[in-house]
This record gives sequence, C-alpha cells and structure tokens, in this order.
Amino acid sequence: MAFGIDDAIASGLKIINKFIPDPQEKIKAEQELRKDLLAADVAQMEVNKQEAAHRTVFVAGWRPFIGWTCGSAFAMHYVLFPLLQVLSLYLNFTPPQLSFDMESLLTVMLGMLGLGGMRTYEKFKGVSK
Repeated sequence: MAFGIDDAIASGLKIINKFIPDPQEKIKAEQELRKDLLAADVAQMEVNKQEAAHRTVFVAGWRPFIGWTCGSAFAMHYVLFPLLQVLSLYLNFTPPQLSFDMESLLTVMLGMLGLGGMRTYEKFKGVSK
C-alpha cells in the first residue's frame, strides 16, 4: 500500500482535530503541516537530483546497494524462477528447488530504506554534510 502526501495530511488532520478545538488554529496548523510536508518532498527531490547527476550507475541508480540487491532478488523470484519452471516442462529437466524468504528480504530492504530516509532528514536539517 502506498503512503503519499495526501495520506500524511489526512493522518495529521486527524491529530489536529483531536487536539486543537479552535477552527482558526486548525486551519493554521493544517497550512503548517502542508508546508512542512512540501518542504520534505522538495528536499527529497534535491537528493534525487544529486544522485542522478553522478557518473556511475551504482551511485546514480536507486538507493545503490539495496536497490540493486533487492531488485535482483525480486527479479530472480518473480522472473527467473517461474521462467525456469516453464522451461523445465518443455525441455524435460528438473528446475532447482529454491525457497525465497520474502520476510527476511523485506526486513532488510525496509530497514535500509528507513536508514536512507533518516540520512535524507539529517541532510535536510543540516546536521550532516
């Protein structure tokens, strides 16, 4: 399930509605929330521009190591293994019986993406270079 800026605003508005009774203050808080979320999106776009401008594909690519590793694992599971199974029917051989631990892959991938998000936040706040 994708989580976009509209979902973030909706979640923020639920919190604002619970804790801010004054309608004028609610409007002000919603505007501040939208401004902060937009600033975060702009900061991510700047990081994406810097990555895309690099001369090597491993840096300019999507979140280099984790993107390549997880992308390869997904391709193996959803493209290569089914293709081998179909070919085994026509070419009469036994395909390799490989198990795929999606839970472990997602744990690593989401953890690394979280660290990447924290790094982006640090750069946006000027904590690191």
